[in-house]
Amino acid sequence: MRATLGVGPQAKNTFCLAEGYQAFVSQHIGDLDSIETLDHLEHTIELYESLFRIDPAIIAHDLHPDYASTLLGRRLASEKRLIRPVQHHHAHIVSCMVENKVDQEVIGVAFDGSGLGTDGHIWGGEFLVCDAVNSRRVGHLENLPLPGGDAAVLRPYRIAAAYVLRLLGGHRLQDSSHVSTALSHDERRVLERQVETGFNTPLTSSMGRLFDVIAALTGVRQTIDYDGQAAIELEMIAHDYRGASPGGRYKFVLEHRDGVRVVRVAPVLDAVLCDVKAGVPVPLISSSFHEAVVDLTIDVCASISMDTGIRTVALSGGVFQNRIL
Repeated sequence: MRATLGVGPQAKNTFCLAEGYQAFVSQHIGDLDSIETLDHLEHTIELYESLFRIDPAIIAHDLHPDYASTLLGRRLASEKRLIRPVQHHHAHIVSCMVENKVDQEVIGVAFDGSGLGTDGHIWGGEFLVCDAVNSRRVGHLENLPLPGGDAAVLRPYRIAAAYVLRLLGGHRLQDSSHVSTALSHDERRVLERQVETGFNTPLTSSMGRLFDVIAALTGVRQTIDYDGQAAIELEMIAHDYRGASPGGRYKFVLEHRDGVRVVRVAPVLDAVLCDVKAGVPVPLISSSFHEAVVDLTIDVCASISMDTGIRTVALSGGVFQNRIL
């Protein structure tokens, strides 16, 4: 293996310096949202290169062009250093393959919060067929609006409102008093306009964001203080009903479009809103939602396996820290 520097992500950054069969992973650097942290990253990279006497010929960075780590990687590159962008979710699956010593083609299921996709949208609910070099997207959650982009992640109720507006219509917002009361009149008006026009509203296929939406609709969490908080609390509540809830309460719908499986979210969103309005216990709603995600994952992987003959599945991404999944 040629000497390679992987400069790492924007959030919770670590980097890796590798040569041959050795890889040196840095300590936790942190979120690259300040000049001080970025300077620390660059200084530590220089320290590692000197300490381990590795001069990388290749610099790998995330596909996202605006990440601070991407910009640093490009700056560190020179005529003798090749620059290699890497798609976030392909990297997730390959990391799982390497950890488990798998070198054949796999079905990769990458469920997380966000990562720039090859189509320019924010991915996070992906089914891939890939090996260590190549990746093909064969399924994903449908693209839905993320009003305000990354800022919306801190306020799940905004994402929930946007999903309901897009898929079911504004009249259904009243079925969840948790979301409707969190929205001021002016905020709702702005959200409606954003969903309608797409202004400052990227599209996302993220499974992590869908967990946030369900947490908001059920009143589990409207705003968050740390990454993944809404999904974590939704999982904790689900454990109260684990194994006791009736199977098949919620079901996603699969559509095939040009050979790609697109997961339609509206049926699950509609059923959850009906249950919230009817006063169904939140732990039962959460448990049933988890079961629906499990069933979806199994069904899509089985379908891909039938088409490809691949029988090895790699699961990766932050959502799979969920113990129920």
